[in-house]
This record gives sequence, C-alpha cells and structure tokens, in this order.
Amino acid sequence: MERARRQTPLATPPFHSWTFPDGTLWTEFYRTEVGYLLRFPKLADFLITPDVHTVSCFPVPDASDGTTQHLYLNQVLPLVLSKLGKQVFHASAVEIGAGAIAFLGESGRGKSTLAAGFAVSGCRFLTDDGLVLEPNSKGFEALPSHPSIRLWEDSEAALIPPAARRAPPVHYTTKARFLADEDLAFCEVPRPLRRVYVLGDGVAEDVTIEPLTAAETLIELVKHSFILDIEEQPRLASHFDQVAALANRPIHYRLDYPRQFEKLTTVRQSILSHLHEEDHAT
Repeated sequence: MERARRQTPLATPPFHSWTFPDGTLWTEFYRTEVGYLLRFPKLADFLITPDVHTVSCFPVPDASDGTTQHLYLNQVLPLVLSKLGKQVFHASAVEIGAGAIAFLGESGRGKSTLAAGFAVSGCRFLTDDGLVLEPNSKGFEALPSHPSIRLWEDSEAALIPPAARRAPPVHYTTKARFLADEDLAFCEVPRPLRRVYVLGDGVAEDVTIEPLTAAETLIELVKHSFILDIEEQPRLASHFDQVAALANRPIHYRLDYPRQFEKLTTVRQSILSHLHEEDHAT
C-alpha cells in the first residue's frame, strides 16, 4: 500500500473501461510509462508493472483499508492472473462431492447467493467471484480463492447466521463480506470442474436447466473473462484457444429460476438432481 493521493486527470484517455448495467463507470484501464494503471473512480488507483509482478495501490484519502483490500482481491488480482496466462472468470464455485460446479453470469444474477446457499447447507465454496481454472490431463480444475462471500442485505438476511464473521466494511457499497467459518464452509483445495451453469435473467417461472452448445458457451466464457489488456493480440489469441478447449467440453448449461429466496432450496435440489442424472447418463 502506497500513500493516499487524490485522483487527477491523466494525459491520455483509457484504452478500456468497465461500467455497471446501469451505466455507472466502475473501472478505467490506462497504459503508462511504467505499465498499467487501473482507476476505480473516487476509490483508488492501482499501478501494475508490465510483468505484473508488482502492484502498487494509491487509495483516495478517505478510502478504508477494507475498500482497497476488496478492490485488490476481487478486481485487480484476477486481472493480474489473466495477464500471467490464467483463465479467470466472473463466476462463483462450490464443491459437490469430489468435484466443483461453477455459476457464471453478470453482476446481480445471483452467483454469490447460490454459492452462499450451498455453503451454509454444507457444500463448501471455492470462490465468490474470480474463478481460476487450470487445465489438466482429465479436464479442468477449479482453484480456491479468498475465503469470503459478499452479499446484499436481503441475501444476508435469508442465508447467513447472525454470528457469522464479517470482514471490514467497504464504504461504497452496502454489500457485506462474510469470512468462511464453520457455518460458511470453504474448500481450500482444487476440485475437478464438473459443471458450469450460466445464470439466466430470472424470468423463468420454475427452475430450468438446458444444455448449451459449444458456440453458445464460447460466447458466455469470453464475455465473462477477466482480461487486463484487451488489445494484446498474442494474449488474446492464447486466451481464446484456452476458452475454446473449455467450451468444447459437454459440461455447460443455462440455469434460470425465479429470484425468490424461498425457492433457493428447490434450486439447490434441482442442481443436485441434474448432476446425478447427467452422471448416470454418461
């Protein structure tokens, strides 16, 4: 952590930016003489060396330690790992049996709520967001990340025990971050990836699970990838090859369900039944 400093305009425009679905600017990506600068407006700047081995954080004067820690763990670190050749996706993942299932989707689709729902039911979670996958001779492994889950107040009220451990608050959001404990089970070891469920928009009247084609899967995986430099052609080509290999595996499905907390038990049961049925069909 470097000293706090105010954010000042940069001489060149960003080469990329992230915005929320409502159009609010979230992150600006710049190239500088010493590497990359990631700007989270009114929160912090992160300077990353070209080899991504060094990351320096310059929070704005009133940013809390919890805020900068969250930004690093959930935003900056996944981008750094992507630059190092890792496959990193906006996804949560939980352990089912000896394997892992992942939930892929846009912000607000319910990835964290599903992970928390499984975790408080005894199925350990591997990540809340920023899922790292590594290929091996049998397929892909899902790697564990930071042992915490961030939830909105309604998800917290529906799922999290009152005595659950909280991380320091993040001042720009009402989401709370809960640390793994005996009530919020965490898996510390990699698990073979068994299924990927791409979350729908919640318009379904009941739980629906439908297989995705390789082409449909490829679009979703690319859309939800962490990529530090979207203009770095060699890295993009390598990432596309990696993602295509993953997309060609018949483990991808679209999952939709009514976004009602009283339905979550049914959603979990439907997913477990689907895993059982598909395993016996192969």
